[in-house]
Order: sequence, then structure tokens, then C-alpha cells
Amino acid sequence: MEPKLTHLCYCLLLFLPLLSQSAISKPSSSQNPNNSINFIVSSCRTTRYPKLCIKCLAPFARKIRHNENRLARTALAVTLIRVRSTTVYVAKLTKARRLKRREYLAVKDCVENLGDGLGMLAQSMREMKQVGRSDRSRDEFLWRLSNVETWVSAALTDETTCLDGFDGKVMDGVVKSAIRRRVVHVARVTSNALALVNRFAARYKL
Repeated sequence: MEPKLTHLCYCLLLFLPLLSQSAISKPSSSQNPNNSINFIVSSCRTTRYPKLCIKCLAPFARKIRHNENRLARTALAVTLIRVRSTTVYVAKLTKARRLKRREYLAVKDCVENLGDGLGMLAQSMREMKQVGRSDRSRDEFLWRLSNVETWVSAALTDETTCLDGFDGKVMDGVVKSAIRRRVVHVARVTSNALALVNRFAARYKL
């Protein structure tokens, strides 16, 4: 029996066009990235995993420059791509041979949680694009930023919840280790993105 992945497939189709947006486009070679790298390093110090933050965002330094909106959008785009990759990987594990029923159910629940988180991240990307429009009033600007914070936080919760089904020594094994390694990674990337969104929002809530 295979898990129902209709919702996951819908989420993937929903956000794929977002990945072609400027937030994750190939960095331009026309700008000196040194100052932008410094900006990224400084910004990443506010995250829980600064080294991972810098590693994820440094390749896009020329695109980000000193723009906090672009920084947050790029962090979300990178997160979206990595969560998608992890979701696809975990979904494939439901078809693994010799998968115990308890493992199968845990993997299935994990896929559903990751799929929900994926949808939240896609919503966040669309909302951040609206935040960047210059014709927004202050109230709408803050409202949309609040939406992004809420949805990214929800995505992070979904990712960590994914591992709940693997609690206990009875679930120890190759499947648990493989999933845990990848989910912990994307949860950290998501946590960093949330921190950068919060940092951007905090400047306008004073």
C-alpha cells in the first residue's frame, strides 16, 4: 500500500513556478560581492546556525547586496528547494523493500508533515513578494510580514513533527537515521530563514 501523496504533489506543482523568481536566480557577476558577503555574515549572526546560514546564502551575495528583503526572500527560496528535495527523498522511502509496517506509517506521516510545511513555505514566498511592493500601506505591510512569520514558523513545526513517529529505540535503524539526518538539516535551514524574516520584520515594528 502506498501513501496518499495527492496533497504533496499539489504543493510541489504550486510552488515550482516560484523557484524561477529573482530571489533564487543565478547571481550576477557585475557586482563586487565582498561587501554583500559581509552583510550576509553579519545578518547570519542573528540565526541559530550561522555557519549553515552563510553557506546557504553566500552564493547569492551579488543578488542580495545589502537588501534585507532580498536576504529574507533568498533564505526562503533556498529553504523551499531543500525541503522539497527532502520531501521527495522521504516519499521514495515508502516504497523501500523490507520496510516494517511501523516504519512505513512513520514515513507516511513524515511525508504528510513535510508536504504541509512545503505548502506553508510556498505561501510565505508569495507573501514576501507582495511585501516588496512599494504601494503597500504600513498596516498591510506589517500584516503580510506577520503572515510570513506565522507560516514559516508553522513549516518549522511540521518538519520537527515529522520525526515524532520515529521516537523510541524500537524505531532505530537505517530508515530512521537517513530521515533524521535530512530533516534535521532542513529544520535548521528553515529556522535560519525564520530568524532572518523576523529580523527584517523587527525593523518595521518599532
